[in-house]
Amino acid sequence: MTAADRVLAAPARYDFGRTVAVLRTGRHDPTTRLARGELWKASRTPDGPGTVHLSYRQPAVTATGYGPGAGWLLERADALAGLRDDPAGFLPLARQHPVVAVLADGMPGLRLARTERVFDELVRVVLAQKVTTIEATRSYAALVRRFGEPAPGPVPLLLPPAAETIAAAPYWMFHPLGIEQRRADTLRRLAAVADRLECTVHEPPDQARRLLMTRPGVGPWTAAEVAAVAYGDPDAVSVGDYHVPHQVAYALAGEQRGTDQRMLELLAPFGGHRARVIRLVVHAGVQEPRRAPRAALRSFARF
Repeated sequence: MTAADRVLAAPARYDFGRTVAVLRTGRHDPTTRLARGELWKASRTPDGPGTVHLSYRQPAVTATGYGPGAGWLLERADALAGLRDDPAGFLPLARQHPVVAVLADGMPGLRLARTERVFDELVRVVLAQKVTTIEATRSYAALVRRFGEPAPGPVPLLLPPAAETIAAAPYWMFHPLGIEQRRADTLRRLAAVADRLECTVHEPPDQARRLLMTRPGVGPWTAAEVAAVAYGDPDAVSVGDYHVPHQVAYALAGEQRGTDQRMLELLAPFGGHRARVIRLVVHAGVQEPRRAPRAALRSFARF
């Protein structure tokens, strides 16, 4: 089933590619396909499974929906494309720091995308806890292929795993996917209360983050990573991240190493928009000098 297209006006210098890049979990994400000026994303919605296609041709984004969830997805297509995000209040703050001003001027069209699918984002983020990005994206792709289903639409995508499927799965089904018992148990506990977690999209982002952190296995880092994408939270800061404190300290103060406390100090002048600064630093490719070899890749499936 195909829903009618929805045409969305895009602002001048809108940066579609950088805005929607956060919606894909690695290059081999079975739920998402991203190309130049195009995004295909499969989701489970309150109305059923659906796929949305966003096509950007200045000055507009055209959204097309497929499946029972098409209407729900089209109604929120502007949020998914970051077009509900308004960075106007950030620009005066950016001008107060020479590096942030340069980054903001260099990426004026970057917007914050918002999915409003909390459990889907929790799955992605929980799998990234305490492991490398490569390990996390491999496990996510394997999990979707094991528990997902074909998505509606003309592109061969898979739906994210249903919460009830994750909740009912025994641990031994996760282990071959490279997911040890700690993360598997966290996913299963969250899946059991997925309906309540989805309701947090109606709360202010700071309150929603606090509600997420009442759940075992969800700390400040996990809540912030989810909030940045599920809620489009412009102030989410991933305290506890392995790289981000160093990147922020290096970009904003020229310091080769950073701590969470130092990161928060440097981001304090940008209160309300701290996630924007982090997104600019990350998209600019700022990397602190390495002081040790890369972490070795592991396979929990072999343990």
